[in-house]
Amino acid sequence: MSTWFKKPGDKVAVDEMICELETDKVTVEVPSPVAGTLLEIIATEGQTVAPNALLAQIAQGDSADSNEMRPTTISGAKLNEGQSDMSGKAVDVMVPTLGESVTEATVATWFKKVGDQVAQDEMLCELETDKVSVEVPSPVAGVLAEILAPEGATIDAKAKLAIITEGAAGAVSAPAAAPAAAAAAPAAAAPADAGRSDVEDAPSAKKAMAEAGISRDAVTGSGRDGRAMKEDVARATAAPAAAPAASVAPTPAVAPRAPSSAADAAREERVKMTRLRATIARRLKDAQNTAAMLTTYNEVDMKAIMDLRNEYKDAFEKKHKVKLGFMSFFVKACNHALKEVPEVNAEIDGGDIIYKNYVNMGVAVGTPNGLVVPVVRDADQLSFADIEKQIGELGARARDGKLTMNDMQGGTFTISNGGVYGSLMSSPILNPPQSGILGMHKIQDRPVVVGGQIVIRPMMYLALSYDHRIVDGKGAVTFLVRVKEALEDPRRLLMDL
Repeated sequence: MSTWFKKPGDKVAVDEMICELETDKVTVEVPSPVAGTLLEIIATEGQTVAPNALLAQIAQGDSADSNEMRPTTISGAKLNEGQSDMSGKAVDVMVPTLGESVTEATVATWFKKVGDQVAQDEMLCELETDKVSVEVPSPVAGVLAEILAPEGATIDAKAKLAIITEGAAGAVSAPAAAPAAAAAAPAAAAPADAGRSDVEDAPSAKKAMAEAGISRDAVTGSGRDGRAMKEDVARATAAPAAAPAASVAPTPAVAPRAPSSAADAAREERVKMTRLRATIARRLKDAQNTAAMLTTYNEVDMKAIMDLRNEYKDAFEKKHKVKLGFMSFFVKACNHALKEVPEVNAEIDGGDIIYKNYVNMGVAVGTPNGLVVPVVRDADQLSFADIEKQIGELGARARDGKLTMNDMQGGTFTISNGGVYGSLMSSPILNPPQSGILGMHKIQDRPVVVGGQIVIRPMMYLALSYDHRIVDGKGAVTFLVRVKEALEDPRRLLMDL
């Protein structure tokens, strides 16, 4: 709302201008639909309203005191023929299903702004939950009439995100205003930049700037009042680097912890943790505080698997259309060991122990946003090829941020491969409520004794972290020895030995 020309109690004539609205394109005057008395102003000056919002009520008739007068509502349903036709049905955009254990989410990025045309199933915004990022598609084709949950807002799992006017036409700039806007752009650039300190950039843009390591001065905001959006950061990152702006460092965020010196403060950067990262931190600490966690180690000679893989990898890929990796051997070996030591595949629930007569194998995957653990369901029933295909698909979806809640839930045991990053040995942390996690590590040639002779073999350290409340030391060592035996002699898997 920009200006009200009338106040409650004033007489108004038919088509008399009673208020003025400002949009991001044009200024629109709102006429009175009837003659009468302005009873109530619903939308006050300075308030942001949707195209279908109620602006005021007018009592039709000669006197505002008459009991026979019929109140007439005034809305901004149709702002301007050149702006948008918002006369369609209003459709709510709700938070999609997030999963049984997820009760809230954070609005990360809006891809559309109010007044934009949207197609059915076109992505409107992105939500961040404790586990995954979720894209929200438009339920209908029309115009985005109102955004109810702005970027950075924490919302309930059943919240309303926006309102779409179904079938409405999208915003179109008035032709007459285009030349004036183009002429005014250079003159307006300086004041906009000058007042940019009062404009809050999109949280997604701040995050992208922090990840890209670029300053706010290098980004030209395309949002309202020069607000930086995520796509602006992408453009700035892709563009050739501009000449360095002297030695001016970005102003550090205000922090509770004071830096050791002014020089250090100029080189520090404070970025809010994403919901995923915060959840990872909380869950890992909870695992340490709750479980009686212990780790046992062993090492495995990988020569037999490497020879078998080299012999059959081409035929395997030709038949199954997927590469034969090491992970399927480890999943098979763990399935074999879990049958003998079922407590490693169990969990504690209050005063009960729940034994799982199936194996849903969690496979830890590193992503740009943090570690996630998608689940290969019924892994004990799958072939080598099925395991490789599912792990490949889940890994690709994890890196692209396309995992669903169903992909992340229900794991009974986890394998984490730190070897892909070069880790020689580590102690993995449990993924609650699971009672065991196997850590794989780097394959490294080492001298070992075989048959009384010192030979060079490709060796890998294995680590099993387990919950000592449910798994005894004997069970943990037995599990790890069975995994070692199956990997060093894969024929044991065929013979179920």
